[in-house]
Amino acid sequence: MIMKSFGKSREKISLLGFGCWGIGKMMWIGADDEESKKVLRKAIEEGINFFDTALVYGNGHSEKLVGEVEKESGKKLFIASKIPSKKNEWPASDNSTLKESFPKDHIIKKTEESLRNLNRDYVDLMQFHVWNDKWSRYDEWKEAVQKLKKEGKVRHWGISVNDHQPLNCIEAGKTGLIDSFQVIFNIFEQKPADRLFPFCRENNISIIARVPFDEGALTGNINPSTQFPVGDWRNDYFKDKRKMDVKLRADKIWNDVKTETGSMSEAALRFVISFDTVTSVIPGMRKEKNLIANLASVKKGPLSPKLLEELKVHKWDKNFYE
Repeated sequence: MIMKSFGKSREKISLLGFGCWGIGKMMWIGADDEESKKVLRKAIEEGINFFDTALVYGNGHSEKLVGEVEKESGKKLFIASKIPSKKNEWPASDNSTLKESFPKDHIIKKTEESLRNLNRDYVDLMQFHVWNDKWSRYDEWKEAVQKLKKEGKVRHWGISVNDHQPLNCIEAGKTGLIDSFQVIFNIFEQKPADRLFPFCRENNISIIARVPFDEGALTGNINPSTQFPVGDWRNDYFKDKRKMDVKLRADKIWNDVKTETGSMSEAALRFVISFDTVTSVIPGMRKEKNLIANLASVKKGPLSPKLLEELKVHKWDKNFYE
């Protein structure tokens, strides 16, 4: 497993990380705890040490599974979690205030709740689950960050940046208190590479790339006949004519990548790791077959400069989360 330095620290995290939203069950239909723990164990065996969870993933269920498997493994993992906004909104509204969203007592209370779920004394990386950069100038969140770090309960701090708003974090990054930004980055959503990545290189801030497969759109497996279980949130994500839209675009991408890659999924992952600024990419992996496929893709390394240049034409300015 390729390991990369995290932020300004000497710590190393795996280039392929493990996104733990799906194993929390909430919104994802079909997750099974025993299967989830089996995949988590296999990931650890294969050298993955970076696991990204959140308090709201199944109301702590995902955190508990990760904590259980870590204890069983006997290995010390690099675990990241997230504090939800007190308003429970995604993304953060431009009208929301810091006092409403992340007051000091809320930051501390939710961090301690995550620690109980993880059965740990500290979390390696705690992230604000949403953010509005106008909050950066206020002291209250900074005081909470510094307090929890001084007490040893949080080792590093980060921001899970609002969907498709890659610059809505720059001012927070300038404070020196933020060690990582988690952003959507994939073949469709390439905007972070324009301005955010250079800023992070200059300031030694890690990039955690989420949604590398665009919730499945970049696997090549979504088409108008695709059916999701009743209650699965993807029924809304791929509503109306969106399945046809992604099918047409995925077909065009495949025509460009098929001479260099074996599948759309491989191309999607290798695209993300082709950018040196990316410290870890965190696909969700509820099945062992998906973990094995992702490991194989990452081991093949970056795409060629020629193909990366060709893939620029596939940028797609859309937000299916809205």
